[in-house]
Amino acid sequence: MVAGDRAGGALRVHHARHWTDLPPADLLAVDMPIGLPEGGRRGCDFAARRLLGRGRQASVFIGLRRPLLGFADYPAANAWAKADGAGLSKQAWHLLPRIGELDRAIAPGDQDRVRECHPELAFLRLAGGPVLAGKRSPEGLEIRRRLLEAAGIDTARLLAALDRRLAAADDLFDAAVLRLTAGRIAGGTAIRLPEGEPPRDARGLSMEIWY
Repeated sequence: MVAGDRAGGALRVHHARHWTDLPPADLLAVDMPIGLPEGGRRGCDFAARRLLGRGRQASVFIGLRRPLLGFADYPAANAWAKADGAGLSKQAWHLLPRIGELDRAIAPGDQDRVRECHPELAFLRLAGGPVLAGKRSPEGLEIRRRLLEAAGIDTARLLAALDRRLAAADDLFDAAVLRLTAGRIAGGTAIRLPEGEPPRDARGLSMEIWY
């Protein structure tokens, strides 16, 4: 997590293994699905994929559904997902424990303070178009570093505070760009997908992505 005061000042790096380990914050921009359908797919995910285009659309997972949180093993989860119309990738499966942790922790009233965002959309906004180089490649890291520096973020200072046993440079850059998104949300300049009123899941959570 990269945190900072609304009034400005130096940003801080926080390492957290679990949602409950995060420090208190007035506003959190989270790279994690909030609001899960019982079946089918979320419209905001398809909208994000369209913006990112073929080169980066795979960074947006589709087909995450709340019933998948209850499965104990991947084969059973994938079989259910296929029966519902779309299989589940192994990468998405490994994210489900964190997604479930967040899903249990928040209620609809928390979404004024906790917003689902996506780093690739945030970098798209900084660059004026999708950043096609992979975020872990040397080229992709350098492009993202330069975009953050141009936006006023001291990446060298953040990298010096990073515990590389817990996270990599690309994770840090993702967290930093979401800090910029949080600032846009607070300032009323963030963009929401979908553009109209977002649908809600069975728990009343809005299914939307901000950038």
